[in-house]
Amino acid sequence: MATAEATLRPQDHPAVTVADIRMAHERIAPSIVRTPTLHSITLSKLTGANVWLKFENLQFTAAYKERGALNKLLQLTDEEKARGVIAASAGNHAQGLAYHGARLGIPVTIVMPKPTPTVKVQQTEGHGAEVIMFGERFDDAQAHAYEVAAERGLVFVHPFDDPAIIAGQGTVALEMLEDVPQIDTLAIPIGGGGLISGCATAAKAIRPDLDVVGVQAELYPSMFAKRNGLDLPSEGDTLAEGIAVKFPGRITFDIVQALADDIVLVSERDLEKALSLLLQIEKTVVEGAGAAGLAALLAHPERFAGKNIGLVLTGGNIDTRLLANVLLRDLARSGRLARLRIRLQDRPGALFNVARVFDQQQVNIIEIYHQRVFTTLPAKGLITDIECETRDAGHLDRLVAALAAEGYEVSRVELA
Repeated sequence: MATAEATLRPQDHPAVTVADIRMAHERIAPSIVRTPTLHSITLSKLTGANVWLKFENLQFTAAYKERGALNKLLQLTDEEKARGVIAASAGNHAQGLAYHGARLGIPVTIVMPKPTPTVKVQQTEGHGAEVIMFGERFDDAQAHAYEVAAERGLVFVHPFDDPAIIAGQGTVALEMLEDVPQIDTLAIPIGGGGLISGCATAAKAIRPDLDVVGVQAELYPSMFAKRNGLDLPSEGDTLAEGIAVKFPGRITFDIVQALADDIVLVSERDLEKALSLLLQIEKTVVEGAGAAGLAALLAHPERFAGKNIGLVLTGGNIDTRLLANVLLRDLARSGRLARLRIRLQDRPGALFNVARVFDQQQVNIIEIYHQRVFTTLPAKGLITDIECETRDAGHLDRLVAALAAEGYEVSRVELA
Protein backbone atom coordinates (compact mmCIF):
# COMPACT_ATOMS: atom_id res chain seq x y z
CA MET A 1 0.00 0.00 0.00
CA ALA A 2 1.41 3.39 -0.99
CA THR A 3 2.08 5.82 1.79
CA ALA A 4 0.77 9.39 1.72
CA GLU A 5 4.33 10.65 1.35
CA ALA A 6 4.88 8.51 -1.74
CA THR A 7 1.94 10.15 -3.51
CA LEU A 8 3.27 13.67 -3.04
CA ARG A 9 4.75 15.60 -5.93
CA PRO A 10 8.51 16.43 -5.90
CA GLN A 11 7.83 20.09 -5.06
CA ASP A 12 5.94 19.05 -1.90
CA HIS A 13 9.34 18.07 -0.49
CA PRO A 14 11.58 20.68 -2.10
CA ALA A 15 15.34 20.41 -1.99
CA VAL A 16 15.47 24.09 -1.00
CA THR A 17 12.93 26.17 0.92
CA VAL A 18 12.61 29.87 1.62
CA ALA A 19 13.64 29.08 5.20
CA ASP A 20 16.91 27.65 3.86
CA ILE A 21 17.43 30.84 1.88
CA ARG A 22 16.73 33.09 4.87
CA MET A 23 19.20 31.10 6.97
CA ALA A 24 21.73 31.31 4.16
CA HIS A 25 21.33 35.08 4.12
CA GLU A 26 21.95 35.33 7.86
CA ARG A 27 25.00 33.12 7.41
CA ILE A 28 26.65 35.00 4.54
CA ALA A 29 25.45 38.58 5.09
CA PRO A 30 28.49 39.71 7.12
CA SER A 31 30.89 38.67 4.34
CA ILE A 32 29.20 39.69 1.10
CA VAL A 33 28.12 43.00 -0.38
CA ARG A 34 24.42 43.78 -0.12
CA THR A 35 24.36 45.12 -3.63
CA PRO A 36 21.90 47.88 -4.55
CA THR A 37 18.72 47.40 -6.55
CA LEU A 38 18.26 50.60 -8.52
CA HIS A 39 15.61 51.92 -10.88
CA SER A 40 16.72 52.72 -14.43
CA ILE A 41 14.64 55.54 -15.89
CA THR A 42 16.34 55.37 -19.29
CA LEU A 43 16.10 51.59 -19.70
CA SER A 44 12.48 51.74 -18.58
CA LYS A 45 11.68 54.24 -21.33
CA LEU A 46 13.65 52.22 -23.84
CA THR A 47 12.00 48.86 -23.11
CA GLY A 48 8.46 49.90 -22.16
CA ALA A 49 8.82 48.18 -18.80
CA ASN A 50 9.63 49.50 -15.32
CA VAL A 51 13.21 48.23 -14.91
CA TRP A 52 15.08 47.63 -11.67
CA LEU A 53 18.70 46.44 -11.71
CA LYS A 54 20.43 44.35 -9.04
CA PHE A 55 24.15 45.13 -9.29
CA GLU A 56 25.75 41.80 -8.40
CA ASN A 57 28.76 42.86 -10.47
CA LEU A 58 29.68 44.93 -7.41
CA GLN A 59 30.54 41.87 -5.31
CA PHE A 60 34.24 41.57 -4.45
CA THR A 61 34.73 38.86 -7.08
CA ALA A 62 32.37 40.79 -9.41
CA ALA A 63 29.70 38.05 -9.46
CA TYR A 64 26.81 36.64 -7.46
CA LYS A 65 28.44 33.19 -7.41
CA GLU A 66 30.26 33.87 -4.18
CA ARG A 67 26.93 33.83 -2.31
CA GLY A 68 26.38 30.14 -2.93
CA ALA A 69 30.03 29.26 -2.56
CA LEU A 70 30.25 30.95 0.85
CA ASN A 71 27.01 29.36 2.06
CA LYS A 72 28.40 25.93 1.15
CA LEU A 73 31.76 26.54 2.81
CA LEU A 74 30.21 27.76 6.04
CA GLN A 75 28.19 24.54 6.40
CA LEU A 76 31.15 22.18 6.09
CA THR A 77 32.24 20.28 9.18
CA ASP A 78 35.59 21.13 10.75
CA GLU A 79 36.95 17.86 9.38
CA GLU A 80 35.76 18.70 5.84
CA LYS A 81 37.20 22.21 6.08
CA ALA A 82 40.57 20.77 7.05
CA ARG A 83 40.55 18.37 4.07
CA GLY A 84 39.62 21.13 1.64
CA VAL A 85 37.29 21.50 -1.32
CA ILE A 86 37.51 21.10 -5.07
CA ALA A 87 35.44 22.36 -7.99
CA ALA A 88 35.49 22.42 -11.76
CA SER A 89 35.02 25.92 -13.12
CA ALA A 90 36.45 28.32 -15.66
CA GLY A 91 34.84 31.40 -14.21
CA ASN A 92 32.96 33.01 -11.37
CA HIS A 93 32.31 29.89 -9.28
CA ALA A 94 36.06 29.29 -9.12
CA GLN A 95 36.81 32.82 -7.97
CA GLY A 96 34.02 32.92 -5.39
CA LEU A 97 35.10 29.60 -3.88
CA ALA A 98 38.78 30.54 -3.95
CA TYR A 99 38.24 33.96 -2.36
CA HIS A 100 36.06 32.81 0.53
CA GLY A 101 38.07 29.62 0.98
CA ALA A 102 41.17 31.75 1.53
CA ARG A 103 39.28 33.99 3.98
CA LEU A 104 38.13 30.96 5.99
CA GLY A 105 41.43 29.08 5.82
CA ILE A 106 39.93 26.27 3.71
CA PRO A 107 42.22 24.80 1.02
CA VAL A 108 40.64 25.18 -2.44
CA THR A 109 41.52 23.30 -5.62
CA ILE A 110 40.03 24.29 -8.96
CA VAL A 111 40.16 22.21 -12.15
CA MET A 112 39.94 24.34 -15.28
CA PRO A 113 39.83 23.33 -18.97
CA LYS A 114 43.10 24.06 -20.77
CA PRO A 115 41.59 26.76 -23.04
CA THR A 116 40.55 28.88 -20.02
CA PRO A 117 41.74 32.48 -20.52
CA THR A 118 44.95 33.24 -18.64
CA VAL A 119 43.37 36.16 -16.80
CA LYS A 120 40.82 33.83 -15.14
CA VAL A 121 43.54 31.40 -14.13
CA GLN A 122 45.59 34.22 -12.63
CA GLN A 123 42.60 35.68 -10.76
CA THR A 124 41.76 32.31 -9.24
CA GLU A 125 45.38 31.63 -8.26
CA GLY A 126 45.51 35.17 -6.88
CA HIS A 127 42.94 34.17 -4.28
CA GLY A 128 45.22 31.36 -3.13
CA ALA A 129 43.63 28.38 -4.89
CA GLU A 130 45.53 25.53 -6.51
CA VAL A 131 44.62 25.42 -10.20
CA ILE A 132 44.82 22.21 -12.23
CA MET A 133 44.53 22.60 -16.00
CA PHE A 134 42.90 19.54 -17.54
CA GLY A 135 41.00 18.67 -20.71
CA GLU A 136 39.67 20.74 -23.57
CA ARG A 137 36.06 21.00 -22.36
CA PHE A 138 34.31 21.72 -19.08
CA ASP A 139 32.97 18.16 -18.95
CA ASP A 140 36.55 16.85 -19.06
CA ALA A 141 37.59 19.17 -16.24
CA GLN A 142 34.61 18.19 -14.10
CA ALA A 143 35.23 14.46 -14.55
CA HIS A 144 38.86 14.98 -13.52
CA ALA A 145 37.77 17.05 -10.52
CA TYR A 146 35.68 14.13 -9.27
CA GLU A 147 38.70 11.85 -9.66
CA VAL A 148 40.98 14.22 -7.75
CA ALA A 149 38.32 14.62 -5.04
CA ALA A 150 38.25 10.85 -4.54
CA GLU A 151 42.05 10.53 -4.57
CA ARG A 152 42.69 13.36 -2.09
CA GLY A 153 39.54 13.09 0.01
CA LEU A 154 38.35 16.58 -0.99
CA VAL A 155 34.76 17.85 -0.84
CA PHE A 156 33.40 18.44 -4.33
CA VAL A 157 31.46 21.71 -4.61
CA HIS A 158 29.12 21.68 -7.57
CA PRO A 159 28.62 25.06 -9.30
CA PHE A 160 24.80 24.80 -9.30
CA ASP A 161 23.29 21.38 -8.50
CA ASP A 162 23.64 21.57 -4.71
CA PRO A 163 20.98 22.72 -2.20
CA ALA A 164 23.48 24.87 -0.27
CA ILE A 165 24.62 26.59 -3.47
CA ILE A 166 21.01 27.15 -4.60
CA ALA A 167 20.03 28.58 -1.20
CA GLY A 168 22.95 30.99 -1.30
CA GLN A 169 22.03 32.21 -4.79
CA GLY A 170 18.42 32.67 -3.68
CA THR A 171 19.52 35.45 -1.34
CA VAL A 172 19.72 37.67 -4.44
CA ALA A 173 15.92 37.62 -4.82
CA LEU A 174 15.43 37.93 -1.08
CA GLU A 175 17.29 41.25 -1.09
CA MET A 176 15.61 42.50 -4.25
CA LEU A 177 12.09 41.98 -2.91
CA GLU A 178 12.98 43.48 0.46
CA ASP A 179 14.40 46.58 -1.23
CA VAL A 180 11.79 46.92 -3.99
CA PRO A 181 8.60 45.08 -2.98
CA GLN A 182 6.70 46.37 -6.05
CA ILE A 183 8.71 44.11 -8.37
CA ASP A 184 6.22 41.74 -10.03
CA THR A 185 8.52 40.00 -12.53
CA LEU A 186 12.02 38.57 -12.36
CA ALA A 187 14.05 37.88 -15.52
CA ILE A 188 16.85 35.54 -14.44
CA PRO A 189 19.71 34.15 -16.58
CA ILE A 190 19.87 30.34 -16.71
CA GLY A 191 22.99 28.26 -17.18
CA GLY A 192 22.83 25.20 -14.94
CA GLY A 193 19.91 26.74 -13.08
CA GLY A 194 21.30 27.52 -9.61
CA LEU A 195 20.40 31.21 -9.61
CA ILE A 196 16.87 30.89 -10.98
CA SER A 197 16.17 27.93 -8.67
CA GLY A 198 17.11 29.92 -5.59
CA CYS A 199 15.44 33.11 -6.77
CA ALA A 200 12.22 31.36 -7.81
CA THR A 201 12.04 29.54 -4.48
CA ALA A 202 12.38 32.80 -2.54
CA ALA A 203 10.13 34.84 -4.83
CA LYS A 204 7.25 32.38 -5.01
CA ALA A 205 7.25 31.94 -1.23
CA ILE A 206 7.11 35.69 -0.67
CA ARG A 207 4.84 36.53 -3.63
CA PRO A 208 3.16 33.46 -5.17
CA ASP A 209 1.82 35.56 -8.05
CA LEU A 210 5.24 36.93 -8.99
CA ASP A 211 6.24 36.07 -12.58
CA VAL A 212 9.59 34.25 -12.83
CA VAL A 213 11.09 34.16 -16.33
CA GLY A 214 14.31 32.36 -17.17
CA VAL A 215 16.62 33.59 -19.92
CA GLN A 216 18.96 31.40 -21.97
CA ALA A 217 21.26 32.09 -24.90
CA GLU A 218 19.96 30.65 -28.18
CA LEU A 219 23.23 28.75 -28.59
CA TYR A 220 22.80 26.99 -25.22
CA PRO A 221 19.06 26.35 -24.70
CA SER A 222 19.57 23.29 -22.49
CA MET A 223 16.99 24.05 -19.77
CA PHE A 224 14.51 25.41 -22.34
CA ALA A 225 14.85 22.27 -24.45
CA LYS A 226 14.48 19.82 -21.56
CA ARG A 227 11.50 21.70 -20.15
CA ASN A 228 9.75 21.66 -23.54
CA GLY A 229 10.76 18.15 -24.58
CA LEU A 230 12.88 19.37 -27.48
CA ASP A 231 16.15 18.08 -28.90
CA LEU A 232 18.17 21.24 -29.46
CA PRO A 233 21.97 21.54 -29.78
CA SER A 234 23.89 23.38 -27.08
CA GLU A 235 27.13 24.50 -28.67
CA GLY A 236 28.94 27.45 -30.18
CA ASP A 237 30.82 30.56 -29.11
CA THR A 238 28.37 32.63 -27.09
CA LEU A 239 29.05 35.99 -25.52
CA ALA A 240 27.23 34.65 -22.45
CA GLU A 241 29.85 32.06 -21.56
CA GLY A 242 28.74 32.12 -17.91
CA ILE A 243 25.45 30.44 -18.89
CA ALA A 244 26.86 28.20 -21.64
CA VAL A 245 25.85 24.95 -19.92
CA LYS A 246 25.02 21.87 -21.98
CA PHE A 247 23.11 19.97 -19.32
CA PRO A 248 20.91 21.47 -16.57
CA GLY A 249 21.18 20.10 -13.06
CA ARG A 250 18.88 17.39 -11.74
CA ILE A 251 17.87 19.38 -8.66
CA THR A 252 17.68 22.68 -10.51
CA PHE A 253 15.55 21.24 -13.32
CA ASP A 254 12.95 19.97 -10.85
CA ILE A 255 12.76 23.39 -9.20
CA VAL A 256 12.58 25.26 -12.51
CA GLN A 257 9.90 22.88 -13.74
CA ALA A 258 7.83 23.50 -10.62
CA LEU A 259 8.34 27.24 -10.12
CA ALA A 260 9.49 29.05 -13.27
CA ASP A 261 6.64 30.52 -15.30
CA ASP A 262 8.51 30.75 -18.59
CA ILE A 263 11.90 30.51 -20.30
CA VAL A 264 12.82 32.74 -23.23
CA LEU A 265 15.79 32.63 -25.58
CA VAL A 266 17.98 35.54 -26.67
CA SER A 267 20.29 35.91 -29.66
CA GLU A 268 23.93 36.92 -29.66
CA ARG A 269 22.96 40.28 -31.15
CA ASP A 270 20.50 40.87 -28.28
CA LEU A 271 23.23 40.07 -25.76
CA GLU A 272 25.70 42.41 -27.44
CA LYS A 273 23.14 45.23 -27.55
CA ALA A 274 22.20 44.75 -23.90
CA LEU A 275 25.82 44.72 -22.74
CA SER A 276 26.53 47.90 -24.69
CA LEU A 277 23.43 49.67 -23.34
CA LEU A 278 24.33 48.85 -19.74
CA LEU A 279 27.76 50.38 -20.22
CA GLN A 280 26.51 53.44 -22.09
CA ILE A 281 23.40 54.13 -20.00
CA GLU A 282 24.17 52.75 -16.55
CA LYS A 283 27.96 53.15 -16.78
CA THR A 284 28.37 49.60 -15.49
CA VAL A 285 30.42 46.74 -16.94
CA VAL A 286 28.76 43.33 -17.18
CA GLU A 287 29.76 40.06 -18.79
CA GLY A 288 27.58 38.45 -21.43
CA ALA A 289 25.55 36.39 -18.96
CA GLY A 290 25.02 39.50 -16.84
CA ALA A 291 23.31 41.21 -19.78
CA ALA A 292 20.91 38.32 -20.47
CA GLY A 293 17.99 39.76 -18.49
CA LEU A 294 18.06 43.05 -20.39
CA ALA A 295 18.55 41.13 -23.64
CA ALA A 296 15.26 39.34 -22.93
CA LEU A 297 13.46 42.68 -22.63
CA LEU A 298 14.94 43.80 -25.96
CA ALA A 299 14.11 40.51 -27.70
CA HIS A 300 10.62 40.00 -26.25
CA PRO A 301 9.23 43.47 -25.44
CA GLU A 302 5.60 42.31 -25.57
CA ARG A 303 6.30 39.70 -22.84
CA PHE A 304 7.43 42.34 -20.34
CA ALA A 305 5.64 45.56 -21.36
CA GLY A 306 4.31 47.58 -18.45
CA LYS A 307 5.64 45.25 -15.75
CA ASN A 308 7.86 46.05 -12.77
CA ILE A 309 10.84 43.94 -13.68
CA GLY A 310 13.84 42.98 -11.60
CA LEU A 311 17.00 42.15 -13.56
CA VAL A 312 20.11 40.63 -12.00
CA LEU A 313 23.41 41.90 -13.40
CA THR A 314 24.99 38.60 -12.46
CA GLY A 315 28.64 39.46 -13.04
CA GLY A 316 31.16 41.83 -14.53
CA ASN A 317 34.08 39.55 -15.39
CA ILE A 318 34.56 40.11 -19.10
CA ASP A 319 37.78 40.11 -21.10
CA THR A 320 38.65 43.71 -21.96
CA ARG A 321 39.39 42.91 -25.61
CA LEU A 322 36.04 41.18 -25.95
CA LEU A 323 34.33 44.15 -24.34
CA ALA A 324 36.01 46.53 -26.78
CA ASN A 325 34.95 44.34 -29.70
CA VAL A 326 31.32 44.30 -28.54
CA LEU A 327 31.26 48.09 -28.16
CA LEU A 328 32.78 48.66 -31.60
CA ARG A 329 30.30 46.25 -33.18
CA ASP A 330 27.44 48.12 -31.53
CA LEU A 331 28.76 51.40 -32.91
CA ALA A 332 28.82 49.81 -36.36
CA ARG A 333 25.26 48.52 -36.09
CA SER A 334 24.02 51.93 -34.97
CA GLY A 335 25.66 53.63 -37.96
CA ARG A 336 28.23 55.54 -35.91
CA LEU A 337 31.08 53.41 -37.22
CA ALA A 338 31.17 52.09 -40.79
CA ARG A 339 33.34 50.54 -43.44
CA LEU A 340 32.51 51.65 -46.97
CA ARG A 341 33.82 49.82 -50.04
CA ILE A 342 34.39 52.25 -52.92
CA ARG A 343 35.43 51.48 -56.49
CA LEU A 344 38.02 53.91 -57.86
CA GLN A 345 40.11 54.39 -60.97
CA ASP A 346 43.84 54.03 -60.41
CA ARG A 347 44.89 57.57 -61.28
CA PRO A 348 46.44 60.54 -59.44
CA GLY A 349 44.04 62.41 -57.21
CA ALA A 350 41.47 59.59 -57.03
CA LEU A 351 41.80 59.11 -53.27
CA PHE A 352 42.01 62.87 -52.69
CA ASN A 353 38.69 63.40 -54.44
CA VAL A 354 37.01 60.73 -52.34
CA ALA A 355 38.44 62.24 -49.15
CA ARG A 356 37.05 65.60 -50.23
CA VAL A 357 33.51 64.18 -50.06
CA PHE A 358 34.15 62.87 -46.54
CA ASP A 359 35.40 66.35 -45.57
CA GLN A 360 32.34 68.04 -47.05
CA GLN A 361 30.07 65.74 -45.04
CA GLN A 362 32.18 66.24 -41.88
CA VAL A 363 32.86 62.51 -41.52
CA ASN A 364 36.01 61.40 -39.73
CA ILE A 365 38.18 58.86 -41.61
CA ILE A 366 39.76 56.28 -39.29
CA GLU A 367 41.46 53.80 -41.63
CA ILE A 368 41.98 53.40 -45.40
CA TYR A 369 42.66 50.05 -47.10
CA HIS A 370 43.75 50.08 -50.77
CA GLN A 371 43.46 46.88 -52.83
CA ARG A 372 44.95 46.79 -56.32
CA VAL A 373 45.94 43.14 -56.81
CA PHE A 374 43.37 40.82 -55.20
CA THR A 375 40.30 42.13 -56.97
CA THR A 376 38.09 41.14 -59.89
CA LEU A 377 38.32 44.64 -61.36
CA PRO A 378 40.37 45.50 -64.47
CA ALA A 379 44.06 46.32 -63.99
CA LYS A 380 43.36 50.05 -63.85
CA GLY A 381 40.65 49.66 -61.25
CA LEU A 382 41.02 49.37 -57.49
CA ILE A 383 38.94 48.83 -54.38
CA THR A 384 39.27 51.13 -51.39
CA ASP A 385 37.76 50.28 -48.00
CA ILE A 386 37.38 53.31 -45.76
CA GLU A 387 36.52 52.99 -42.08
CA CYS A 388 34.83 56.11 -40.82
CA GLU A 389 33.05 57.61 -37.83
CA THR A 390 29.69 59.38 -38.18
CA ARG A 391 27.22 60.97 -35.78
CA ASP A 392 24.40 58.51 -36.42
CA ALA A 393 22.75 56.34 -39.10
CA GLY A 394 21.25 59.40 -40.83
CA HIS A 395 24.66 61.03 -41.10
CA LEU A 396 26.04 57.84 -42.68
CA ASP A 397 23.16 57.74 -45.17
CA ARG A 398 23.94 61.30 -46.25
CA LEU A 399 27.60 60.39 -46.80
CA VAL A 400 26.70 57.39 -48.97
CA ALA A 401 24.28 59.55 -50.98
CA ALA A 402 26.94 62.23 -51.48
CA LEU A 403 29.46 59.66 -52.73
CA ALA A 404 26.91 58.22 -55.13
CA ALA A 405 26.10 61.71 -56.40
CA GLU A 406 29.78 62.15 -57.27
CA GLY A 407 29.60 59.01 -59.42
CA TYR A 408 31.26 56.55 -57.03
CA GLU A 409 30.15 52.93 -56.74
CA VAL A 410 29.86 52.44 -52.98
CA SER A 411 28.64 49.62 -50.72
CA ARG A 412 28.59 49.05 -46.99
CA VAL A 413 30.51 46.17 -45.39
CA GLU A 414 27.87 44.77 -43.05
CA LEU A 415 28.27 42.92 -39.75
CA ALA A 416 26.76 39.51 -39.17
